[in-house]
Amino acid sequence: MKDHYESPLSSRYASEYMLRLFSSDMRILTWRRLWVALARAEQELGLPVTKEQVEQLEAHLTDIDYACAAAREKEVRHDVMAHVYAYGKVAPEAAGIIHLGATSCYVTDNADLVIYRQGLVYLKEQLKKVLANLAKFAETYKAMPTLGYTHYQPAQLVTVGKRATLWMQDFATDLEELEFVIHSMKFLGCRGTTGTEASFLELFDGDREKIDEMNRRISAAFGFESCFDVCGQTYPRKLDSRILNCLSSIAQSCYRMANDIRLLQHDRQVEEPFESSQIGSSAMAYKRNPMRSERICSLARYLMADAMNAPMTASTQWLERTLDDSANRRISMPEGFLCADAILRLAQNVTDGLHVNEKIVEKTVREYLPFIATENLMMEAVKRGGDRQQIHEIIRTCSMEATARMKAGESWDLLASLAEHEEFGMTKEEMEAVLEPSLYIGRCPEQVERYLEKLQPILSDVTAETAEITL
Repeated sequence: MKDHYESPLSSRYASEYMLRLFSSDMRILTWRRLWVALARAEQELGLPVTKEQVEQLEAHLTDIDYACAAAREKEVRHDVMAHVYAYGKVAPEAAGIIHLGATSCYVTDNADLVIYRQGLVYLKEQLKKVLANLAKFAETYKAMPTLGYTHYQPAQLVTVGKRATLWMQDFATDLEELEFVIHSMKFLGCRGTTGTEASFLELFDGDREKIDEMNRRISAAFGFESCFDVCGQTYPRKLDSRILNCLSSIAQSCYRMANDIRLLQHDRQVEEPFESSQIGSSAMAYKRNPMRSERICSLARYLMADAMNAPMTASTQWLERTLDDSANRRISMPEGFLCADAILRLAQNVTDGLHVNEKIVEKTVREYLPFIATENLMMEAVKRGGDRQQIHEIIRTCSMEATARMKAGESWDLLASLAEHEEFGMTKEEMEAVLEPSLYIGRCPEQVERYLEKLQPILSDVTAETAEITL
């Protein structure tokens, strides 16, 4: 047992990949890579920075003395300057040019942008795996009739596969949003304390083109095509709001799917994976609780609430910047990513082993099919000479009686009841001839096939391999 608090996102839920991405090591390493990129651009564009100094910074990129930085931060109360000091200790020839012309947000904000984008790219692949699992499920069950529900009340038949495409469509929307956010992200660059680039006007003797070229080179070194057109000291916090909103959207889709599975598992129609030695309850040994789906819903609620942090921060940025965003962002942004990661990992597990109890599904369909078929039966009775209004009233009264008996736990036979009415003009056997479930699923199989065909280009490159961090 540990004697200090540890976030469950770290100890139980998030992947090793995401934990490494948001680690202190990755954060400080990215700061150092930014300092190297700045020094290189400055050296190449004629500032008093030597090639040897840049090479020394590169040679000691991973040589991070955290104890030295911690001691210095305790003294100066500034984390960035503490790490500038620690970097200078291991690269003494370059100590004087580290962070030249920059402000703290050059490393903190740009590093966040690099890490956030990498996190979004990773989540995109995790989301595609969920879609791929559901695509296989939908294809397998595209034509299997199942009872459809509106208001969670029995309605017309759908198919098991068609229902899965409803979940898929939500996830596909999330994927579109993810890709838009990833491709529209811009870099902060090195813009100075209030975003005016005044310090670089001084360093470059007023050469504006060199300033622009410096920012182009730094941005390109991290795979960004451009910088924000204008900024204060920080990049616009609206981007954080956009990112967390995107993660919240994924949580919403996962919640919807997991909640549907919980409802269906209650009816014993569909079940999430359940290992042979898994314990469902400490007291009730027979139970098979949908614990994975419940955990998805639980984490999704947290992420949807967490996403509210970013708009509150974005709306309270004072003029060129304020520091009341810092502590909030240190918590809400990484936890948003870790939580989305955990949710998608669970969603992959559930969708990969989702089990359909086909006999239960078929029994439920057969139980309600006589009610569902009454419209078709009415049309057939009218074809045989019956009065439409009279037939409608017979169906209504017999259906209400059958429903009442069902609720009372009594046996009932709607078709036999209808056949007793001579005006209906059909025998029970004739009615049963039209009770083929596949006649009542509409275009479900076709809709599934068309939707899966549409998604094929997206899912063609899904891989089971674990991604590597490439910053």
